[in-house]
Amino acid sequence: MKPGPALMKHFLQIKDLRSEEYAYLFERARVIKTRFKNYERYVPLVDRTLAMIFEKASTRTRVSFEAGMYQLGGSVVHLTTGDSQLGRAEPIEDTARVISRMVDLVMIRTYEQAKIERFAAHSRVPVINGLTNEYHPCQILADIFTFIEHRGSIQGKVVAWVGDGNNMANTWLQAAEVMGFKVHVSTPSGYEIDPAVAGVSDRGCYRVFDHPMQACAGAHLVTTDVWTSMGYEAENEERLKAFVDWCVDEEMMAAAQPDALFMHCLPAHRGEEVTAEVIDGPQSVVWDEAENRMHVQKALMEYLLLGRIG
Repeated sequence: MKPGPALMKHFLQIKDLRSEEYAYLFERARVIKTRFKNYERYVPLVDRTLAMIFEKASTRTRVSFEAGMYQLGGSVVHLTTGDSQLGRAEPIEDTARVISRMVDLVMIRTYEQAKIERFAAHSRVPVINGLTNEYHPCQILADIFTFIEHRGSIQGKVVAWVGDGNNMANTWLQAAEVMGFKVHVSTPSGYEIDPAVAGVSDRGCYRVFDHPMQACAGAHLVTTDVWTSMGYEAENEERLKAFVDWCVDEEMMAAAQPDALFMHCLPAHRGEEVTAEVIDGPQSVVWDEAENRMHVQKALMEYLLLGRIG
């Protein structure tokens, strides 16, 4: 492997990095995005290779990582369980030992967090969580960077989470604890967040509300996700009934701050978790949010491979 930071880091969940590291990453993302918009060539990762391993299908994760790595001058190897040993008989530990001898960085999008933790424990190179059942840290990086672009620091602000207590909700809670803001959570009964899974020890970083209107009251950001995440399709009909009152609409946005933003990690189902009037309305920043996956991930890959620049 080529020289990199003195201490190898993985990015498997938000609490893997400190608040000052996130401040650095967001500033680097701003610089890298500005260069991209100005058509300035910036290729610090020439001769570096990213392996992308997908057990879950992907659109935004694949495009953002693949395009981002190419833009930084590197190359990409794309693997799925159908064309690799990850989904067959070879132990994950052995796959990690082999792949990490051939590439400089690994991104994995899979089901159980335990699987990516096992891979990272036996990898000689940094491993990035592209999504697991428990966490989606790269998406929350993009969301917070988008908030900073539009409204400045998120410290001390209120984020309203409306919907399923899923991997996105877990990751928002972790981010609140690390970066100093508060999450208002409202989920249907039976779909609550589990603080133990979320991995937060500070109960002061979030509040739980029975009704989504209460969660949205005074929020600076309102965000949601699909009612049925990948891997839970068998529950779809049951979830459609349980979540009917958790559709983010104009009334919920009106309860938030007058300049509140709306975010959604996409893909979205208009008329289910959010109305068309909200996601296509003036408070929505979902398209900036989607694009920013690429920019923050470029900053993250640069940091994991090269350390701090300058």
